[in-house]
Amino acid sequence: MEHTIFRVFDDSGVERQPAQAESVARDDTALMDAYSNAVVDVVDAVSPAVVHVQVKSTRGGRSGQGSGSGVIVSPDGLILTNNHVIDGAQSITLAQGDGQHFGARLVGRDPDTDIAVLRAETTERLKFAKLADSKKLRPGQIAIAIGNPLGFQSTVTAGIISAVGRSLRAENGRLIDDVIQTDAALNPGNSGGPLVNSSGHVIGINTATIMGAQGLCFAVASNTAEYVLTQILSHGRVRRGVMGIVAEHVVLPQRIRHALHLTQAGAIGIRSVQANGPADAAGLKAGDIMIALDGVAIAGVDDVSRVLDAKHINQKVIATVLRSGEKLEYAIVPEERG
Repeated sequence: MEHTIFRVFDDSGVERQPAQAESVARDDTALMDAYSNAVVDVVDAVSPAVVHVQVKSTRGGRSGQGSGSGVIVSPDGLILTNNHVIDGAQSITLAQGDGQHFGARLVGRDPDTDIAVLRAETTERLKFAKLADSKKLRPGQIAIAIGNPLGFQSTVTAGIISAVGRSLRAENGRLIDDVIQTDAALNPGNSGGPLVNSSGHVIGINTATIMGAQGLCFAVASNTAEYVLTQILSHGRVRRGVMGIVAEHVVLPQRIRHALHLTQAGAIGIRSVQANGPADAAGLKAGDIMIALDGVAIAGVDDVSRVLDAKHINQKVIATVLRSGEKLEYAIVPEERG
């Protein structure tokens, strides 16, 4: 009888002895078991807060049906989902994994971020998921998507965060900033469901995939979703001031942070300035790096939206920017977004 002998080498090319090879195999198995257990624990904790959103709608005079996912974020039944899931809805029904069904009403929606807020029509206290601080996310972290792709309820996929600070164009043509890219597989029906970290907290609301590409899936960051939720509960809609810039997240080099005594790791880089807009009138230019607005540190693009809320519309705010290594300040009067 012939025996196959497997030889194992370490990173430096030195052959491991059988006992060492067996130990390495056990360590690898333990790591995979730990990963699996972490995903299982998260799914057990979050799945009761995930709902299947079923919609009867009318578009262009035609009646239709659609579906997506949503996540309960408060025990009294507030639910985050995608605007495109409920757009044109005449009636909304929610289904939980345990078979319960109840109606829902639309509290408010924000097409600019593709986020909508629903209220479950039930007197029961519901299981809910907590929102994470998406500014703390780093590429390579575990990302778990839970939803109802193609109608298959409570489907789970797992992967990693591929990138943060992406921009994605919403259905109304506006750019959604601070979008998370993940390789956790998403399909039609996942829209509106949660993207969750290894602690079981929601880091994003799944919103889109790139058709024809594998592993290019996107979620609206939880900080953006939380901002929209707060605005809708306060005003019934999201009122925003705008400066007339296109910007993206940038990492601040350590030497600049040290020289300027900055505690933030990132800022926003201005890619272009709208002609005759507030930023243009104030003197901002493409290539400027904005580190603060109205005295608030700007570590990412979502921070700008939170600063430019309703009370700052048509009111002077001070933008602190870096230009050619020099720190400058400009007075900007934001306009209300139309």
